[in-house]
Amino acid sequence: MLEVKGIDNGIVIDHISAGNGIRVFNRLLAEDIDTPVVLLINVESKKLGKKDIIKLADVFDINLDILGLIDQNITVNVVKDSKIVEKYMAVIPDEVTGLFSCDNPRCISNSDSYAVPKFKFFEKNGAAKYICSYCEEITKFRL
Repeated sequence: MLEVKGIDNGIVIDHISAGNGIRVFNRLLAEDIDTPVVLLINVESKKLGKKDIIKLADVFDINLDILGLIDQNITVNVVKDSKIVEKYMAVIPDEVTGLFSCDNPRCISNSDSYAVPKFKFFEKNGAAKYICSYCEEITKFRL
């Protein structure tokens, strides 16, 4: 069995549905990061059967909105001095700003760099759908 050491300080993104760990990693951590990161894929889980986990040493801030869009099973544990001090559940956000683009190619948010895409939650049937605040186009979040 593979053994991965716990972190002393940082964040553990847990209960990621198997296969979504790489998506979370790419969306959140594709930028330059200079701290140790561990991505565990297909780890046994009593709750999910299999899950992915991401451990980030010395990082304490993370965008919960994008986590909720990718996978609503995710929990985020904040670890300080090797103890979990806070725990958050990812949820589908009611409002989203700048995380994805409007599906309407004529929307001002797609042609004007000053118009940051803004959306309000519309429905959840299978996938998160949002209404654009500029043109009212219904847009589905895609990875």
